[in-house]
Amino acid sequence: MYGQRKNVCCKFSSVDMDRADSILNSVVIPTPTPTDFADSDELQDLNKPTVASSTLTGKLDSGNRMSLSSLMTAVVDDLQILNNNLQAVVGAENPMLTSAAEQIFSAGGKRMRPALVFLVSRATAQMAGLKDVTPQHRRLAEIIEMIHTASLIHDDVLDESDVRRGKKTIHQLYGTRVAVLAGDFLFAQSSWYLANLENLEVIKLISQVIKDFANGEIKQASSLFDCDISLQDYLDKSFYKTASLIAASTRSAAIFSGVNSSVCDQMYNYGMNLGLAFQVVDDILDFTQSTAQLGKPAASDLVKGNLTAPVLFALEQEPKLREIIDSEFTEEGSLDIAIDLVHRGGGIERSQSLAKQKGDLAIKNLQCLPSGAMRSSLEGMIKYVLQRID
Repeated sequence: MYGQRKNVCCKFSSVDMDRADSILNSVVIPTPTPTDFADSDELQDLNKPTVASSTLTGKLDSGNRMSLSSLMTAVVDDLQILNNNLQAVVGAENPMLTSAAEQIFSAGGKRMRPALVFLVSRATAQMAGLKDVTPQHRRLAEIIEMIHTASLIHDDVLDESDVRRGKKTIHQLYGTRVAVLAGDFLFAQSSWYLANLENLEVIKLISQVIKDFANGEIKQASSLFDCDISLQDYLDKSFYKTASLIAASTRSAAIFSGVNSSVCDQMYNYGMNLGLAFQVVDDILDFTQSTAQLGKPAASDLVKGNLTAPVLFALEQEPKLREIIDSEFTEEGSLDIAIDLVHRGGGIERSQSLAKQKGDLAIKNLQCLPSGAMRSSLEGMIKYVLQRID
């Protein structure tokens, strides 16, 4: 329906860009199954060189780097309202829990997930003939940010992480007990607001996300230092821990716009593929960036026995890597050797191909949307994620 429309060129002023940067730095407090993520043909294609003619590769070769603030300019006013509302949502019932929650909100988060909610909301609202986003759209964005924040607090406790985004984690500042309670507090608040949206489909979608978080942690904990896990196991876990929330949020945004089920399905798939690309890129950076760049210890997943895509690919080429992982890095210098083997075994390059495949799929999922600023920003989100590994 919208495929024949001409592209709309939208320009934003420097004032708009400054407002987007300000918000990024402000303090705020039928669905596919995981086994559908990668079929055998797709996994086999990862053994081949990356094809430069893919949809996304062409975009990435243009040399134009994306900034997150430029992508968020289209929804800068929505994000400002979100920031203000989150402070009221968290409230001041318990100063200690509220202070802990505000600490992680202020730790340099990108606000990427609520921005995706607003971008999909506005794109699909246009399709449905709505003049503006609805109160349900706005509440959804707040719920998604609270759930994401709660999951980060709990993840840091489970992973015993001391640093996130270059700052001390909640459990380091306030203790494990307060950190767990702060995460529970945000989950409970988000669940209350979710129930009050009174949309059963959205309630089921977002509730499943919280279940997926637990499934992802269980899968990860039960497979530490296991060199026999498959790439599909890795993708399943990545869906549960990262992509599930993004997919549910983008689909829910489309649901509240009242568009047809086909568009809702495409928005779910967009969120899923973007989320998987995001996770693979994060796992690549764990091997290619320094501790200072990451804001957390480099190769932290490998040290803890969490084997990600670069390791799984390298294991196919470097038998020595299996021996080192099986020993759980007990010998001095074994971690450095393992990192070198991941690079030598082609783990980085093949993981880059996997991330770009997911990015290409996400681009295709957006073809149902009308051309314009919102769709351009949604496409730009994919480029922003992938340019970190170029």
